[in-house]
Amino acid sequence: MSERDAVPARARKSLLNILGTAFENGFAWLEGRRNQRIALAVIGVVFFMITDLRGTGVGELLRPAIGDPMESGLWGLFATAVVMTVAIAINVFLITLCPGRLQLPLVWLELFLLFLTFFYSFDLSYEFIAKKIGFLVGRGAFTTIYISLVSIAIACVIALFAALARMSRNPFAFGVSTFYISFFRGLPLLMQIYLIYIGLPQLGFVVDPVPAGIAALSICYGAYLAEIFRAGIQGVPRGQREAAMALGLRGGIIFRKIVMPQAMKLIVPPTGNQFIAMLKDSSLVSVVGVWELTFLAKTQGRSEFKHMEMLITAALVYWALSICFEMIQARIERHYGKADAR
Repeated sequence: MSERDAVPARARKSLLNILGTAFENGFAWLEGRRNQRIALAVIGVVFFMITDLRGTGVGELLRPAIGDPMESGLWGLFATAVVMTVAIAINVFLITLCPGRLQLPLVWLELFLLFLTFFYSFDLSYEFIAKKIGFLVGRGAFTTIYISLVSIAIACVIALFAALARMSRNPFAFGVSTFYISFFRGLPLLMQIYLIYIGLPQLGFVVDPVPAGIAALSICYGAYLAEIFRAGIQGVPRGQREAAMALGLRGGIIFRKIVMPQAMKLIVPPTGNQFIAMLKDSSLVSVVGVWELTFLAKTQGRSEFKHMEMLITAALVYWALSICFEMIQARIERHYGKADAR
């Protein structure tokens, strides 16, 4: 290596040594509870800097030089970007110095406060939200959960039969299954809701809004889950079936006692994701007049022209429901993953 190439190499090595020493000193400094409180306070100040460019904090510091940071042309945008980049970098560095058990809650808390700051800029009527949220959750969220739970249960039954038919050697069963999966995965869910709610009465079958919504969700998601079930069942090694057959077990017992329990480990994660997607897609049944969460958010907001208040509230309720079901999904995954635990 020439002398010219050795200089940058030594510089990089020195820089890495400096950074390593800084991290070590930082971790040592954070061992005390008092220092941890100081670090959290600094993180809070830095986060305030990120979110207060229009307020009295960073905005006032930049204003003497460039005026309003968000309305000062290219120079203002450049200065704002520099300040935000430095603040975010300091914030990330301080979080990495905190104890591991605090890092995830801090990241979640900061991002949540960032979204609350974004919502706060809309000048919402919190009195109106407090007055309507009880009815929105009690009636709308309950209906949404009810429709989603019933639909996913029916969809799982449909999916299991469709998956077994998809793997069958019977040409009729195979043809019906593949047509069902292709057709209902190919049509938009909204169109399926209209076809059931408006199309069936043309044949003399009048369907109420809630059963129509449940039927559409069940049939649509049953087609998606059928492929998930098929992949999970085929993911079980063939040797498991052959070993069971060698022991003299019958096909039904092999499927129920050996294949399906192992397949559930592969089926549960994507099925949980489909259920959360169904939870949100249940808002589409509002087009036929079902009083679910989105329908009530629109109607309650329309009554006093408070659309944004109700839509944001409904969005947070959907998010809270998704978090609850994510936790349930995680527990189910742990249950079926016990065999892989070390």
